[in-house]
Amino acid sequence: MLRLSRTSKIILIILVTFILTFMYVPLLVLILNSFNQSNISSWPIETFSFTWWEFAATYQPIRTALLNSIIVATGSTIIAAILGTLVAFALKGYDFFGKGTVNLLVVLPIALPGVVTGVAFSNTYNNFLSPAGFNIGYFGMIVAHATFCIVMVFNNVFARLKRMNPSLQEASADLGAGLWQTFRLVTFPQFRTAFVAGALLAFALSFDEVVVTIFTAPPGVDTLPLWILKEMSRPNQASVVNVVATVVILISLIPVFISQRLTRAQDEGK
Repeated sequence: MLRLSRTSKIILIILVTFILTFMYVPLLVLILNSFNQSNISSWPIETFSFTWWEFAATYQPIRTALLNSIIVATGSTIIAAILGTLVAFALKGYDFFGKGTVNLLVVLPIALPGVVTGVAFSNTYNNFLSPAGFNIGYFGMIVAHATFCIVMVFNNVFARLKRMNPSLQEASADLGAGLWQTFRLVTFPQFRTAFVAGALLAFALSFDEVVVTIFTAPPGVDTLPLWILKEMSRPNQASVVNVVATVVILISLIPVFISQRLTRAQDEGK
């Protein structure tokens, strides 16, 4: 086990504190400014108020954008959960030609810059599918999000499958259980927490995605991050933007927190 000297520990603590401060103080300032009575962001805050929270709660464009974000994130998560799990089982349970290539293709979308993915989908939708009579529209945005969300589910499920004991499935089959019964009673409970954790991470990733959304969102359709981006050019909307950004932080934090708890519970239960 690595042991650090007292000086090294102090330096490490100072460094970690500086990094965490650099990362989270701006978020704290943003959250506090969402309670600023002024219609522009300022520091220090002179008067705290819930005025802009009340306005945001009743402002229809924000509510529509929030609903769009939830629908897109939910749809892409469902697609990612199904495909990511199936690919994980295929790569874990079978040896076939091109296995390494399939693994690479599954992981590649998360490594590509979002602008590249967005341009690729935009060109496909506008230059190939639309002229052929296929109006992708809203569903195209969900598919685009699902391509990089698959990685979240795939990585979690695949890592868990590699640690599972295959003799349990064999014992279930020997005792007369069918394929579906074995999956439902033996296999799925063993990777359930990894599956849920991956799905939650996929939801969070899709919910706050903006770059791919810019290129794939149908005309007139805004998600919450896209609405924030558009409103940033209007200084008198700064306080409302701070409220919406705070909501995005909170909604993104919840699935990440639950995912971490599930992963920790799974590791402790080994």
